[in-house]
Amino acid sequence: MRLPIVGFIRILVLFVLVSDFWSWTNGNTNKEKTLAIIKPDGLLGNHTDDIKKAILEYGFSILKEKTIQLDEDAVTRFYAEHSSKNFFSSLMKYMTSGPVVVMILEKENAIADWRALMGPTDASKAKSTHPHSIRAMCGLDIQRNCVHGSDSLTSAQREMSFFFRELSAVKLEDTWGMFGNSEGEGRGGEGKGMRG
Repeated sequence: MRLPIVGFIRILVLFVLVSDFWSWTNGNTNKEKTLAIIKPDGLLGNHTDDIKKAILEYGFSILKEKTIQLDEDAVTRFYAEHSSKNFFSSLMKYMTSGPVVVMILEKENAIADWRALMGPTDASKAKSTHPHSIRAMCGLDIQRNCVHGSDSLTSAQREMSFFFRELSAVKLEDTWGMFGNSEGEGRGGEGKGMRG
């Protein structure tokens, strides 16, 4: 009689795992998630509420949000691909100059739509070419451009798990292979190197 119970338990566990993943995607696999950061100039310039208002008006949901203070270790790990570039020391100084707000945004085409809403990287150009973008609204130049957004699905997964470790440990790690990452990269760094 124990054999049917074991089979039932296996089916129940499978059902829970599938339903958990289904609820994580909100039942809609067309929705994407992306990381958004309001950089120090956005917070210190009191643009946070305006940026969040634009995000919501553009049809995004803000799934997770927290304010943190990055230190040099966290900036070095998060921006590792830029560490050998000549602007890295000024990027380090800028990103550690004050707190940042990190958010997970969700909607269909979230990555492309968030990048469109942010506008061009150079905020001074955004003011003329994309005057309704966030960077035109509150950015100053190519570095002090107020916001950050993931540039691809792979980057979004890595960046979300960097700041929201609970996603890395459970949800993202379980589904990582679906996003083309079989090497386990992107395991985050919440805690070490970040205060807040």
